Amino acid sequence: MDVRTQMRSAAAYYAQREAIVAGGRRLTFAQAWQRGIRLANGLLTLGLRPQDRVAVLEDNRLESADVFLGAAIANLVRVPLYPRNARDSHEHMMGHTGCRAVIVDEKYLPEIDGLQAVLPALEHVIVRDAAYEDWLAVQSAVDPDPPIAPGDNFILRHTGGTTGKSKGVAYSHRAWLAAARDWFYLYPPVEPDDACLHLGPISHGSGYLFMPIWLGGGRNVMVDRFDPAAVLDIFERERIGYLFMVPTMLNAINRVPGIEQRRFPHLKCMLVCAAPIADDTALKAYDIFGPAMYQGYGQTEVLPVAMMGPAQWFAKDVRGSTPLRACGLPLPFAQLQIWDEDNKPVPPGTPGEIVAKTDGQMTGFWNDPKATAERMVDGWVKTGDVGYLDANGYLYMIDRVGDMIVSGGFNIYPAELENAIAGHPDVVEVAVFGIPHERWGETPCAVCTVKSGATVTEDALIELCEEQLGNYKRPGKIVLRDEPLPKTPVGKIKRKDLREPFWIGHTRRVAGS
Repeated sequence: MDVRTQMRSAAAYYAQREAIVAGGRRLTFAQAWQRGIRLANGLLTLGLRPQDRVAVLEDNRLESADVFLGAAIANLVRVPLYPRNARDSHEHMMGHTGCRAVIVDEKYLPEIDGLQAVLPALEHVIVRDAAYEDWLAVQSAVDPDPPIAPGDNFILRHTGGTTGKSKGVAYSHRAWLAAARDWFYLYPPVEPDDACLHLGPISHGSGYLFMPIWLGGGRNVMVDRFDPAAVLDIFERERIGYLFMVPTMLNAINRVPGIEQRRFPHLKCMLVCAAPIADDTALKAYDIFGPAMYQGYGQTEVLPVAMMGPAQWFAKDVRGSTPLRACGLPLPFAQLQIWDEDNKPVPPGTPGEIVAKTDGQMTGFWNDPKATAERMVDGWVKTGDVGYLDANGYLYMIDRVGDMIVSGGFNIYPAELENAIAGHPDVVEVAVFGIPHERWGETPCAVCTVKSGATVTEDALIELCEEQLGNYKRPGKIVLRDEPLPKTPVGKIKRKDLREPFWIGHTRRVAGS
């Protein structure tokens, strides 16, 4: 079974239903599929062959469906680039994956202009400008139907790390279909004409929802930028049933004036994941959106691993568990364990590295057997996340292995402090990281964006942390600011960018007492 065959079948089943929406532009399944065929033929006419890599640099727009479908139809491997990345990142992603072509929105052309001169494999730059529609229209509308094997590569996504060179994560057709099944295993069923809102770029987490919605006869609604107030209008106008967002987006939506008085009767599933979520953000969203709230855990290399719906997430009086702080329960088609430093499973309640196996995990890092061997052990993917499983099966992510702060011999995980500080009503967002300390080696530092007119003080937040987490976890420094914190293309806060100025003059980014 392959992605192209399944999507082709859905295009026939639901030919006259709406498939793609972007602003005032709309496509039926038949229209979208025909555009995909034409793009596939246009790429093959350029001399590309099945399993060649094609990069795409775009916002979410109607034409995004062209390459999502067209690459699958031609058995080409899509390599999404990220608009928020710098030019050198685009060069790296296309270079190490050997992309022979790139499709780019006209506005982003300056970001890659001239890269053909330094990337020998890059032969073609297809610009979505005023001539794009005419070029697409003259391509053949006959399905090229190249052979596809389930083990063929479907997509190469890149890790979202904030330091170092990102790695290409290869998914087969088989794995992409399995991941789609598992993402939607616990959700309310997709029905024809259900709508999925893509707030974040489909090059990232939201892209995992595109195909399952298509296969169920639903509409994929594209949004090219995140505007919290406008999002609520789209919810109502397009009768949104599904969407993915990161906690920073949800926090912004929660703060839209008057949101408490609005109703969203069509909403079935609001998936919140990709970063830890503050208690206050989750509880307020639950008050607003109710039984549509879902949380999941996974990462580019292995997903989805754990999931929970509102009944599990907001359950009260679960002896031995704190569901609000959890990130899910192991999914039926996933294997999940917590390992110690010797790669041995630990008992419930014991922190260690989260490791997992899923049918939708990567086949490996692209052309990087060493990195693959470091992250994959006997088929298990080592996530690099620190967490634990409790006796009831709830998974808790404490932090990243590399983000742990060692202060006076005690291990402190930034997410614990972030969750406590984010609960203060004056705090909009917060990042915690370790900075040098003469006595303790390291001490936690919290950088907080606060509301306009906020009266909260550094001392008040330190006292809050001490009350909730104990004296040894209190921050040694808190910085209050008005401007938003820096973020990655998927909305994750860049802790390391905030941390670097505090380590100038130090040869290592750790310190000892």
